[in-house]
Amino acid sequence: MRQDMPAQDVHRAVGVFVQLIEKFRSELIKKEYWGLRTLAHVIKKNKKGHYVMLGLKAETAAINELERHFKISEDVLRYICLKCDSIDQNSSPMMSAPSELKAAVQ
Repeated sequence: MRQDMPAQDVHRAVGVFVQLIEKFRSELIKKEYWGLRTLAHVIKKNKKGHYVMLGLKAETAAINELERHFKISEDVLRYICLKCDSIDQNSSPMMSAPSELKAAVQ
């Protein structure tokens, strides 16, 4: 999401997406806010962006509607939807402290 958005607005926007997920009777399994991070390249004049990860169990219609909302939202810079067999309930490595990440890599 855009770098000029306060974290509170990011959480509000994510709440709208979560409501959409629930509207389609889908299950939100995991939600993580990774914070304001530097982008790999400039996107729509933004050098940074708020990263949010949602893990959900949903039918194709729900995913299509969610992607449609991502496309029309001016706040969403980029998104990716991945299909996986299971979602780990533990915090992702992105939520770990930097020292823990270094130890995991070594």
